[in-house]
Amino acid sequence: MIALAAATHPDDIEFMMAGTLLRLKDAGCEIHLWNLANGCCGSATLSREEAAAVRWEEAQASAKLAGGTAQPPLFDDLGVFYDAPSVARAAAVIRQVQPDIILTQSPQDYMEDHQNTTRLVVTGAFTRAMKNFVTQPDVATYDKPVALYHALPHGLNDGLRQPVAPHFFIDIGPVLARKRAMLACHASQKEWLGVTQGMDAYLDEMKRMSREVGRMSGKYEFAEGWRRHSHLGFGLEDFDPISDLLHPSSFKLHP
Repeated sequence: MIALAAATHPDDIEFMMAGTLLRLKDAGCEIHLWNLANGCCGSATLSREEAAAVRWEEAQASAKLAGGTAQPPLFDDLGVFYDAPSVARAAAVIRQVQPDIILTQSPQDYMEDHQNTTRLVVTGAFTRAMKNFVTQPDVATYDKPVALYHALPHGLNDGLRQPVAPHFFIDIGPVLARKRAMLACHASQKEWLGVTQGMDAYLDEMKRMSREVGRMSGKYEFAEGWRRHSHLGFGLEDFDPISDLLHPSSFKLHP
């Protein structure tokens, strides 16, 4: 099976999805990592072009460490919009990768880039078999089911400060060190997050959030939380490959 992790900025995957992605890799999946935005605004010192180049190099290093393939970004930071041209570009990437599993961001998040990314990815997957929907560039359709799963938002709350409760939890304790190493590839973010969000120790912040989600699970020390997207338009109701591929002990349904 093919698993695609699709998020907005370089390091978003590593913060909230990489543990589950690594578990899928270990279960035999081919994995792809795709940041839709190029990170051009993620520096207090570099030019837009320099920042984008640095962050693309970091994203490729992280994907290589995970044993996956990095898909190039499509948009500038704060240039991710839900419109017809953007859907056509996002759908082209999804048709090229042909994923069975898509991990993406929460529909409720603290910034518009994240929320628009989710909408683009969901609609792009929905059009995968529509021959009359023309992508940019034009890519042939593929007709197989795809299951979509939404990660928790960064900070674990929506934009109105309300907690977002997952449907299930994945134990990431066995892969936490690898998840941390992937995040460490994004070295340019150490300064940027310290300046803009007060995350002086961004690696420790990832671990803290993973521990908090583990606490929410009531079972695991470190976890990632997920919500499963509706199957309508994507496959049969019982097509749930994460459940099939990962050992059932990796799951705890939220009450």
